[in-house]
Amino acid sequence: MPGLALSLKIGLDFSLKFVRLHEKPFIPIHHMEAHALTVRMLQPLDFPFLVLLISGGHSLLALAKGIDEFLLLGKTLDVAVGDSLDKIARRLSLRNHPDCLTLSGGQAIELLAKEGDQLAFHFTSPMEKLYNCNFSFAGFQRQVTMEIMKKETEEGIEKGQVLSCAKDIAAASQYTAASHIAKRTHRAILFCKSKDLLPQHNPTLVVSGGVASNEYIRQILKIVTDATGLHLLCPPSKLCTDNGVMIAWNGIERLKQGKGIMSYTEEIKYEPKAPLGLDITSEVKDAAIKLPPLKLRIRS
Repeated sequence: MPGLALSLKIGLDFSLKFVRLHEKPFIPIHHMEAHALTVRMLQPLDFPFLVLLISGGHSLLALAKGIDEFLLLGKTLDVAVGDSLDKIARRLSLRNHPDCLTLSGGQAIELLAKEGDQLAFHFTSPMEKLYNCNFSFAGFQRQVTMEIMKKETEEGIEKGQVLSCAKDIAAASQYTAASHIAKRTHRAILFCKSKDLLPQHNPTLVVSGGVASNEYIRQILKIVTDATGLHLLCPPSKLCTDNGVMIAWNGIERLKQGKGIMSYTEEIKYEPKAPLGLDITSEVKDAAIKLPPLKLRIRS
């Protein structure tokens, strides 16, 4: 059960009191497993399938082999993509932009990028020479922050004001983040194919987590899945972000298969940084798969 420690403690304490009062079984849920399996609530999808989970706290690639069986192919080495985009939006002072007053940072970036020029700024895509499926967004975030500071000096504006080129920075930032995600996902697909880990009939990539609601990132990933013969599935936006429905559904799946069901008398602990599945990132690294050329640029 990964997540913020205090939130997990409060939720676990309440749940344990409830099941012990009513003498009901308890089913612990892994937050990222719940994200990965949400799409199975909406349509039939057999295992195995590839999963890309991108949110404010996570960026990872995994092969889902069962409701409680995952192979971890790649993970973020520093910050998650959602956190990075939120901080870029904050540094751009987008909360002061009239079109972004009620939006989250990531939503503001996506909105302004639609009218921006993604070629106006060049930000280096992370980890280009490392042939694995891990993610890194800290260096990218620093690049964008330095460019923002440079433009603020050029325009003579103070921190808190919105740059005239904010839309272009948003578009270029979104493109660089999306490109990095797409390339790591492309390599994960090729790795799984080389190891016969995906089915021959209708192999599928599931994308979930809060950042999966970004339509531009979905379009970039569609280029990758079209090129590799995979079917792309994304839950609707309201089920991409954290929600109680995905937790309940994961509990239903476990209950049906009799997996992970605990007695109300057992001691249960929460894990703020619970790993997902079996980590085979070193095996992916050793495969050192180089990507074939693939044009990822689309209009914002």
